[in-house]
Amino acid sequence: MPGERTQRSLREHPGVTLSPNTEPAAASGHDHRKGPRRRGEVLENAILSATVEELAEVGYAALTMERVASRARTSKAALYRRWPGRAELVMEACRERGIADDDVPDTGSLRSDVIDLLRLISATMATSVGGIMRGLLAEMTRDPEFAALIRDRVHHVGPATIRTVLERAVERGEVEREVLGSRRAAVATDLLRNEFLLFGAPIDDATIVDIVDDVYLPLIRRPVGDR
Repeated sequence: MPGERTQRSLREHPGVTLSPNTEPAAASGHDHRKGPRRRGEVLENAILSATVEELAEVGYAALTMERVASRARTSKAALYRRWPGRAELVMEACRERGIADDDVPDTGSLRSDVIDLLRLISATMATSVGGIMRGLLAEMTRDPEFAALIRDRVHHVGPATIRTVLERAVERGEVEREVLGSRRAAVATDLLRNEFLLFGAPIDDATIVDIVDDVYLPLIRRPVGDR
């Protein structure tokens, strides 16, 4: 039979493998089906890690779902079941690799909390994450859809780490609750980001203290007489 002759011919060539559906697959490419099957959080973590690695290696412009899938040893379908496109995938990968809630300083004082948080962010910027951030911000000027997604996420989610610090300060009576939803809330992290983009990392500790003492606290702190 022709089909049997085709399969027999394929088996005689070590550079070609057959799938369970008898469709040939090139041996030069990685066949994710041969590895252990991963599901749920394990697979998602592998995909997010592969995304960050791709960003560091080729940048957002050259990143593709196919490249991420290959690095994560999975299929493109596994990516598209979770994320509609590369922009959403990249946003989640960066968020997952950000500062965890458990790492947010809690010293009992607004000033020391903000200073410690900015130091933590500065240290993160000095790693490969900083290079990725520069690339993503540059990509915003070339990709309107990606820029719109970033603006939407920032507007609705906001800088979560500084918000955690401010919420604690509200409970202690150091800050008015209305500050949480105002532009003032993000001034410290915005200034730190601008410093990073202009001068790189690590950011001088004196600059961090100046941002907090000269700009941020006077903007958000409740007057002593009102506490």
